[in-house]
Amino acid sequence: MTDLDTTLVIGATGTTGRRVTAGLVAEGRHVKAAGRNATPVDGAQAVRFDWNEPATWDEALAGVGRAYLVPPIGSSDPAAVMLPFLRKARAAGMRRAVLLSSSAIPAGGPAVGQVHEELPGMFEEWAVLRPSWFMQNFAGQTPHARSIREDGAIRTATGQGRVGFIDAEDIAAVAVRALTDEQAPDTDLILTGPQALSYGDVAAVISEVTGRPVEHQHLTFEQLRDRWAAEIPLEFATMLAGMDRTIADGAEDRTTDTVERLTGRPPGTLRAFVEREIP
Repeated sequence: MTDLDTTLVIGATGTTGRRVTAGLVAEGRHVKAAGRNATPVDGAQAVRFDWNEPATWDEALAGVGRAYLVPPIGSSDPAAVMLPFLRKARAAGMRRAVLLSSSAIPAGGPAVGQVHEELPGMFEEWAVLRPSWFMQNFAGQTPHARSIREDGAIRTATGQGRVGFIDAEDIAAVAVRALTDEQAPDTDLILTGPQALSYGDVAAVISEVTGRPVEHQHLTFEQLRDRWAAEIPLEFATMLAGMDRTIADGAEDRTTDTVERLTGRPPGTLRAFVEREIP
């Protein structure tokens, strides 16, 4: 019988997945780096995986005892494909599952909230990571990053609402602990950075660090929904715009000690992130 000592990382080249993979490899863990193109990842075994292609599931699960689960991107109903996969994983002997969700989505809520609700009944060892909004949303090729570079603006429907923005490095560090510590968290974990900031505060930090003026432009819910709907399905665009509205109402105005409690170090600041990742 196969010794289930391998950790499967789904989305291994993505924002959190590549950092989780690197963290596991650094600890000497055997990792299967799963993605649609089986892209090579240093120190890991690349494997092709697609949520929407069950034929790719068996190879990904072979020898796997733990998994980091990134839901299918852009899906408003990830449970439709994730739950059948997780049932197969349980039957194959996987014992620990760490799911990436969102601070805005509780167990039983929309989208990945349905998977969150089922997870404790499927695995004895589990965790659901519920990070606040990623600092990485302001860098790279994201919509916010493009509008910062091209227009000197961040456009949201959040008003003066504040968010405990978190660095993906800290999310990954918590994920590695949740996957490898002898005792699994067996709960959901709200992850935030050290300070709750408005998008106006974010614009001010980026302006100060980069020397380029950036402003926060306020949109209505409808304006933001329509902007998203030009790029993604309307149902998903409506859900994303609705998240901005909950921020405006104060739902994300909080910080937690989870990162420091699980990793032994405080979470990174927005300023440090901007200095590192926004030229």
